[in-house]
Amino acid sequence: MPTLPDFRLETYFSRWEFTARYHLTASDVQTFTVSELLALADDDGRERWENLTLGYTETYGLPALREEIARTYTEVGPEHVLCFAGAEEGLYLAMRTLLEPGDHIVVITPNYQAAETIPLSIAEVTGVALREEAGWALDVDEIERHLRPNTRIVSVNFPNNPTGAVPDLDTWTRLIRLCDDRGILLFSDEVYRGLEPDPAATLPQAADLSASALSLNVMSKAYGLPGLRVGWIACHDPEILRRLERAKHYTSICNSAPSEVLALIGLRARDTILARNRAVIAENVPKFDAFFARFPDLFEWTAPRGGCVCFPRYLGADGVEAMCTELVEQRGVLLLPSSIYRSELTPTPADRFRVGVGRRDPDEGLAAWAEFLEERR
Repeated sequence: MPTLPDFRLETYFSRWEFTARYHLTASDVQTFTVSELLALADDDGRERWENLTLGYTETYGLPALREEIARTYTEVGPEHVLCFAGAEEGLYLAMRTLLEPGDHIVVITPNYQAAETIPLSIAEVTGVALREEAGWALDVDEIERHLRPNTRIVSVNFPNNPTGAVPDLDTWTRLIRLCDDRGILLFSDEVYRGLEPDPAATLPQAADLSASALSLNVMSKAYGLPGLRVGWIACHDPEILRRLERAKHYTSICNSAPSEVLALIGLRARDTILARNRAVIAENVPKFDAFFARFPDLFEWTAPRGGCVCFPRYLGADGVEAMCTELVEQRGVLLLPSSIYRSELTPTPADRFRVGVGRRDPDEGLAAWAEFLEERR
């Protein structure tokens, strides 16, 4: 396999994520302590935790965990679920396993970098940009125009990182029908599902609507439990899951036993956890509204339609890269500039930055940012 390029986001985070004072670009919701999570455990979950043995686990995942994951779908059973060490492992192995040289894949942009760089190391890749001028709308007609006889996969991510976009139901079901009709696998990254402020905007999961689609999810984002490193793919095709399981033998082999039990506890308490996490976002959005309203000459901002990240525009003459760099170096406020989300496939905006609205108490960070901007006026 060709050498993959530097993962720009992780390289940037390796410098700043744990040294910056204010993390205003976090992609996850405020996390829990172990004691807080265990307080949500039912009797079975607590007994599993207290009597856990630290041996190897099943490659497919703890059976009880797969059963609970299946309950988050309407048409998926535990036999349709394969667990991974986070969503990144699932994404990586799906692309490495299901694509071959000579295949073609369509990927939406802007995106999580691995969604395009991994396919680019294997196959022919076409990017289809979300329509910025239409609120980051998904253009199914444009996807269809780029399909080829050798198109193997269409890869999407909704709610989208970094834009917070969510397509309407008609657009979503049309995409799924298009892939099914053409015999193309839909790879659907759904890691932010469940954080939509309007429940009516929550889309059905791809694996519930298609016999061949792959739905990727994880405990990291909507559930706010990234330290567990537990993700999964749901798919009705047993041959796809078998191939992915064989590939997993070469990476993590199996998940961490403590993490699987804690993930089980979290999923059983998902209604409580997701309601709490949506409440954190709902409390934060007015604070960001007020911040950006103070600087209408510098920013264009729209809160995320789903998830906990969004992609505002910076209008300052110095440019977004300089603003983000000076802000973190001088005031310790971390944002992700648009260069992190540049694409090799399509033009991408050069004047935007990612904001995260899922962490508690952003007030001090916003105040430091405001002081920085006022001093530069």
